[in-house]
Amino acid sequence: MESKSPLYIGIDLNDRFAMVSFYQLNMQEPETVSTVAGSENYTIPLVLAKRRGLGQWYYGEEAMKMAKTSEVICVDSLLRRAIDGEAIKIEDETFAAEDLLGLFIQKLVQLPQKLGNTVGCDRLVLTLERLSRENMDLFWRIAAKLGLERQQFMVVDHKESFYYFALNQKEDLWFHDVYLFECDNDSMFYYALKRNTRTVPQVVSITEGNRVLLSEDKDSSFLHIQQSAFENKIISSVYLVGDGFDGGWMKESLNFLCRGRRAFVGKNLYSKGACYAAVIREQEDRWPYIYMGENEMKFNICFKVHNRGELEFYTLISAGKNWFETKGECEVILAGNSQIEFWKQLPYSREAQIETLELTDLPKRPDCTTRLRITAQPIADDKVVIEIKDLGFGEIMKATEKVWKYTMSI
Repeated sequence: MESKSPLYIGIDLNDRFAMVSFYQLNMQEPETVSTVAGSENYTIPLVLAKRRGLGQWYYGEEAMKMAKTSEVICVDSLLRRAIDGEAIKIEDETFAAEDLLGLFIQKLVQLPQKLGNTVGCDRLVLTLERLSRENMDLFWRIAAKLGLERQQFMVVDHKESFYYFALNQKEDLWFHDVYLFECDNDSMFYYALKRNTRTVPQVVSITEGNRVLLSEDKDSSFLHIQQSAFENKIISSVYLVGDGFDGGWMKESLNFLCRGRRAFVGKNLYSKGACYAAVIREQEDRWPYIYMGENEMKFNICFKVHNRGELEFYTLISAGKNWFETKGECEVILAGNSQIEFWKQLPYSREAQIETLELTDLPKRPDCTTRLRITAQPIADDKVVIEIKDLGFGEIMKATEKVWKYTMSI
């Protein structure tokens, strides 16, 4: 029996709409789904509508159409209301906004198979403009309600989606710096992606330009923004994202943009980037980059262990991992004195800082008869709480349940 190719789904989500892309390994690139047959309008309004007196729900464009009638009750702004923990009363029932958002996402996940493309979902990646502890916790709760295991679900911001998208294109499109401009009706900002080719793996960073209000002469404004952003830079490609680029107003700005650079216009880059993120996270050992964004851990934490007679480093926290999601934990048997040396290292450095933690008041026991649980929990991208718990050694040495805590930074 032929094995099924894994299905990866990427959803770009904000408080107004969503976009859904999916990818399988036999495809050249992710495909974006439209809920309107034959249309290239990929935006799906973030709206639910419930038919009066029935448990029937509509979403997206269909919900918007039904809202024009008196047959349904419509609910919008689901993302904001879910983050706020709002309860929404519909007829005689009260629904948590979080559950309604989960229902909306569930319908999006089912889209590819409804259109006859594939069945099931192996990994779902949501992408939002910004990440916070509040929205990360919200989406992890929703993922659990959807029956997704931890390894099947991720949340990334738009910068990280751009990173995955850009570096999955042909090499000539990212050999030098890569820029993305996002434009709504009256304002614009940009991301600039740069690789450090002197490190192994290569460290990738993205800087963000300030949001700028466009003048009535949008063409002139965009030209000025480009000239300032591109000064003294060598750029391989530029991506233009957002409704603000509609209308055919780019003349001089487009001419300048395409001088020695490849330029692309579209609206589904982030959802496609989320699909690539899903694939790469399963193949990280072959991925030659580390992304150092504002949500990624800035340093590695490890310590030396003896494993089957061999001395090796055990990594608790890896640089480049999203600090909201990562956590390190292991159990060890203490040998020698009551000190543990932790090695802190920047991803682009061969040198490490050694920080020694003393387990004060640890009971005196024979060597190798103390078992410890070591947990590393990030509280920021550059701070980690180390917790060490005494587990004793079975019936031989009773555990004291004593805990040592220390905040480590670099």
